Amino acid sequence: MMQIRELQKSDIPRVADIWFDTNLKAHDFISAQYWKDHLDFVKEMLPQAEVYVYENHGEIQGFVGAAGEFIEGIFVADGMQSQGIGSLLLNYLKDRKARLSLNVYQKNTRAIRFYQREGFQIQGEGLDADTGEKDYEMMWERR
Repeated sequence: MMQIRELQKSDIPRVADIWFDTNLKAHDFISAQYWKDHLDFVKEMLPQAEVYVYENHGEIQGFVGAAGEFIEGIFVADGMQSQGIGSLLLNYLKDRKARLSLNVYQKNTRAIRFYQREGFQIQGEGLDADTGEKDYEMMWERR
């Protein structure tokens, strides 16, 4: 039985693990220490953010975080990727918002392709001051 629901406090350890593991794998061009240094901050921020988890048979397999119309990130557990979970989480947000934007690292070509398939378009490019990595701003609008 799968469901998408709001984050609960008891979900935070699992969600933080997924956040950490996914960032390490998707962003091998950024030092692992950077993600380690931000883990506690993320755990503190999660309860204050708009976060929805994808749960299947009582196990959280992915989540999406948003701040208004801005997507902070979509994270799917290792071994569960490319099974449609990211699309389900994104569609859950699309049903609730008229437009969405996000930033994605230019080197994360897999994520860029995913968002383009889902109807996002590149609006411009920038630089993530924290990591020194170039990124794209992408946007989706309901038609």
